[in-house]
Amino acid sequence: MKPFRRADRVAALILRVLSEVLQREIQDPRLERVTFTRVKLSSDLKFARIYFVSLFDADDKQKVSFITGFKDASGYFKRALSIQLDLRYMPELKFFWDEPREQASRIYGILKSLETDNGTDHR
Repeated sequence: MKPFRRADRVAALILRVLSEVLQREIQDPRLERVTFTRVKLSSDLKFARIYFVSLFDADDKQKVSFITGFKDASGYFKRALSIQLDLRYMPELKFFWDEPREQASRIYGILKSLETDNGTDHR
């Protein structure tokens, strides 16, 4: 079995800490219906790409609002990470809309609606 890279372990910790901070501490109304889906960390641990989705359908204007909200709160997120994690350098945080998750969710919804429209096929 291949061991996890350190960047993968730290990315999982970052995801957990950011999710807790977003849920409990961030009061920005732009970020109320958002959840983090994954974190990709560079191998040198200096850059973190944080992916998120909205719990409800979001148009392009709302997506831009989410990203702006995250940019405004990035200093707060970095401080929270520095308290929780013992890293030599805090990674630069970049926030991205998670398109594949949104597409998968949309496809799943279509398949579910087809299943209920046609009934399940038990052969």
